[in-house]
Amino acid sequence: MVEAPGGPDMRTFWIVWAGQLVSLIGTNLTFFGLSVWVFEETGSVTLLATVLLASQLPAIVVGPVAGSLVDRWDRRHAMILADAGAAIGTVALVVAYLMGGLTIWTIAVAVAVAGFFQAFQWPAYHAAMAVIVPKDRFGRASGMVQLAEAVGQLGGPLLAGILLVVGGLGAVFAVDVVSFMVAVGTLLAVRFPRPPRSDVGVEGTGTLWHETRFGFRYLWERPGLFGLLVYFAVLNLAFAFFGPLFIPLGLSMTSAAGLGTAFSIASAGMLAGSVVAGAWGGPRRRVLGLVVAGALVGIAFGSVGLRPSIVWATAAAFVGFVILPTGNTASQALWLAKVEADMQGRVAAIRRFFSQLMVPIAYVVVGPLADRVFEPAMADGGRLAGILGPIFGTGPGRGYALFFTVIGLAVLVISAITYAVPAVRHLERDIPDAVQDPDDPASSVRGVDDDAEL
Repeated sequence: MVEAPGGPDMRTFWIVWAGQLVSLIGTNLTFFGLSVWVFEETGSVTLLATVLLASQLPAIVVGPVAGSLVDRWDRRHAMILADAGAAIGTVALVVAYLMGGLTIWTIAVAVAVAGFFQAFQWPAYHAAMAVIVPKDRFGRASGMVQLAEAVGQLGGPLLAGILLVVGGLGAVFAVDVVSFMVAVGTLLAVRFPRPPRSDVGVEGTGTLWHETRFGFRYLWERPGLFGLLVYFAVLNLAFAFFGPLFIPLGLSMTSAAGLGTAFSIASAGMLAGSVVAGAWGGPRRRVLGLVVAGALVGIAFGSVGLRPSIVWATAAAFVGFVILPTGNTASQALWLAKVEADMQGRVAAIRRFFSQLMVPIAYVVVGPLADRVFEPAMADGGRLAGILGPIFGTGPGRGYALFFTVIGLAVLVISAITYAVPAVRHLERDIPDAVQDPDDPASSVRGVDDDAEL
């Protein structure tokens, strides 16, 4: 096994990162392949949404408890459990497919099982970074995690499209199973050091219920971190609107094939931005960097609908995706530095819980708002057509365009308000670094006043 002597180095991280990259490609591969199969078999968006919801609900429900368990367990074991458990869902799909019993409901159950185990994966992975990555590499490691997610989101669908043509859904499942084996294999090849016990971690020890509640209390008692939690929850709610809106807006300007090309080009911005963030490591003043990045993403996405042109919309979305990893990298590095290693699982799970909770809320709200409020208002002769028509145009899709801009402006305003809150703005100064730098023992008890650094 690979184990860093005398403290964390990057060797273990790179091994784990490579395995999780392969796993992410496999997960996105199956997700895309199943989505195509469900829609082609049923022609129903409602049934497709049901399957997608089944994949998310277990993680939302068990997320905070999963984080508490991650803090109790060896993080490596938790990641192995998550990958192996998710593979069980895929194997069940393989069996159903080979026996001719693949149905919407067997798929829903299988993805729900996978979703349950995946609830452990992200908190364990994030918590592990606090003990396998040197403190001065938090930014770069967080950027590389963003890069892996971007590669998975782009490479998975691309590979799935090829495999569906060559070998059908069975080939997709086979590659996914192999990807899980690779991920588990890399985890078996390394060892994670145990996180040091902190005073706050000892205080939070008790029953599972106590430990879960203590995670929420931990954030509530740190207004700066709690403010960031609220900020990202609101951002996730806003950004969750964009996905369902981009399809009808794009189809009002181009064909389905043109929209697919536009979506691929725009999504490539995430890959480009992740490469930059991984090489750069993100801004030194992390709170300022993540808030500015959030505001700029809001401006970029809000600009998508300003012209009835698919080229313009694609370019604006591309810019937004380029910027997004910088904010995410700054955020991840900040949470790694400010939260004690033996609290990382609970805090990461709570963050994930609120971010995932926003997605179904957005999906419930976006349809009625788009179809009954914004789109009729910007139709020819609509109540806002005379006022905003010269800017956005009128007719099919222009209400969706206005909705994009409203959400983008809301993100800009929310970002400005967040940075105006002193507890958030001075978080890096007021909350001491929780992770000790081996070369600077005082760093574990001293905050960093990034307002004085560039």
